[in-house]
Amino acid sequence: MIAHPSRQPRAAANALLIVFLIPGLLQGQSPSPPASAIVRGYVRDAHGIAVPGATVSLSLERADGATIRTSAGTNGSYVFSAVAQGSYILRANAPGYREATTTSVTVAGNHDLQIDLKLELAGKSSSPTAKTPEFFDEPHFTVSDVTDTTSLGGHGSDTIVRTRESLAKETASLGKPSVAASHPAPAEATEEDLRKEAERTRSAIAHEDKAELHHLLADIDEKLGKPLDAVREYQRAAEMDPSEPNLFDWGAELLLHRAPQPAIEVFTQGHQLFPSSVRMLVSLGVAWYAEGSNDQAAQRLGEAADLNPADSVPYLFLGKIQSAEATPSDAIFEKLARFARLQPDNAMANYYYAMSLWKRRTGLADDPNLAQARAQLENAIRLDPKLGAAYLQLGILDAAKNDLPQAISYYQKAVEANPRLEEAHYRLAQAYRLTGETSQAQAELQLYQALAKTSAEELERERHESKQFVYTLKDPGYLSH
Repeated sequence: MIAHPSRQPRAAANALLIVFLIPGLLQGQSPSPPASAIVRGYVRDAHGIAVPGATVSLSLERADGATIRTSAGTNGSYVFSAVAQGSYILRANAPGYREATTTSVTVAGNHDLQIDLKLELAGKSSSPTAKTPEFFDEPHFTVSDVTDTTSLGGHGSDTIVRTRESLAKETASLGKPSVAASHPAPAEATEEDLRKEAERTRSAIAHEDKAELHHLLADIDEKLGKPLDAVREYQRAAEMDPSEPNLFDWGAELLLHRAPQPAIEVFTQGHQLFPSSVRMLVSLGVAWYAEGSNDQAAQRLGEAADLNPADSVPYLFLGKIQSAEATPSDAIFEKLARFARLQPDNAMANYYYAMSLWKRRTGLADDPNLAQARAQLENAIRLDPKLGAAYLQLGILDAAKNDLPQAISYYQKAVEANPRLEEAHYRLAQAYRLTGETSQAQAELQLYQALAKTSAEELERERHESKQFVYTLKDPGYLSH
C-alpha cells in the first residue's frame, strides 16, 4: 500500500517529535547512579574481642528506607559492597549484648568507609524487652580434677593424636589474631603481675558479680597454669551471660584439656544459640574429631564452610584432618575441591586439594588423580616456595614412579624449605640407600632420628604442662540424643 502524499510530511514530523521527546522521558525515569561504595569494619566487645556471628544491618535513614544485613565473620569482620549513595543507620546485634548503633553514616561516590562497632554486654539494668538466650539449666557433665596426660596416649595412630591436639590448640586461638592486629600486645606479664590482677578481679567480683569479670579471671587463671579454676570461671561467665564469646571460650577450655564430650555439649548449645557463628561450628567439628567421630567432624566442618565459603578456616581444618587420616573422605574431598576452586592463589588450598587427590589414587599409571595432584602441588610451591610439605609430596609422587633422582631433588628442596620436616629426611635416606649413596643415606637417617627424638621430648613436655580434665558424665547417652 502506498501512503498518501499529503500524510508523509506529517508522519515524518511526528517521528521527529518522538525522537526529541524520548530523551526527556528517559531522563525523568533514569535509575540512580550505580552503587559502588563499600562499608566495612569489625564488631567487637568492650574488651576488643571479636563477636563472630553478630548481625550487622545498614538502613537508609528515611522512614521507608530499605535495610540490608550481613553476619560478622570469625574475626568479627563485616562488609557491605555496592552501597548506594545516601545517609544510613548502621546497627550491630548479638544475643546477650546491647545493640550498637551509628547514625548519619553518609555514603557518597566510591567511598570505602571503615566503621567499627562495639557491643556492650546486656547487664541487669538493661531494657526488660531485651531477651538473653536461655542456656540449659545444668550441664550434663561435671569437671572435678586434672591429671597428667603424658601416660594417657589416645585413640588412633600417633599422627592422628598429634593432629587432634594441634587442632584443639588452634581452635582455642580462633578469633584472637584480629584483636592482636588492632591492639598491640603489652609486655609479657610476670606470674606476680598475674596473681595481683587475679586478686583485684576477685575483689571486683565480690563488689559486683558480673560475667565479664568471671571471664577475665578465667583468662588469668589459665595463664597461671590453673585450668580447673579457669574452666569453672568460664562456666560461670557463660551461665550468667550465654554470649557467643563466653560459650566459645568455655568449650575451647574443655577441648584444650582433653574433655571432648563436655566440649561437644557446650559447642552444640552454642551452635543452637548462634547458628551463624562459623567458629562455633568449626569448634564443634574439632571436638567430634577429638572424640574419634570423623564423620561428625567432617559434617560440622563442612557446614561451617557452607556458612561462609570465603572463610579459609574450615577448609584448613578439613585439610589437616584429611592429611592425617589413611582413609579418604568423599565429603572432605568435595569441600577441598571447592577451596581450591574459590581460592586458586592460596598455596594451602592447592596443597590440601592435592593431598585429597593423592588419597583417591587407583595405582594405575594413567590415573587422572595423580596428574591433577601434581599440577596442584606445583601450583602450591609456585605460590609459596617455602612450603616444604608440597616438595615432600612431589618427591613421594616421583618415588612411586621409580624416578629416584627426581624424588631426591624434591626431598632436598623439602628439607631446605623446612629442616625440621622429619618425614623428608627419612624418605631422603631411603632414596639415597636405593641409589647406592650409603654415606648420604646414613647422614639423613641420623638427622631423622635426632629430629624424631627432639619432637617426642617436646611433645611429652607439652603434654605434661597441659593437664587433662577429669570429668563425669551425668547422662552418658546425652550426646546420642
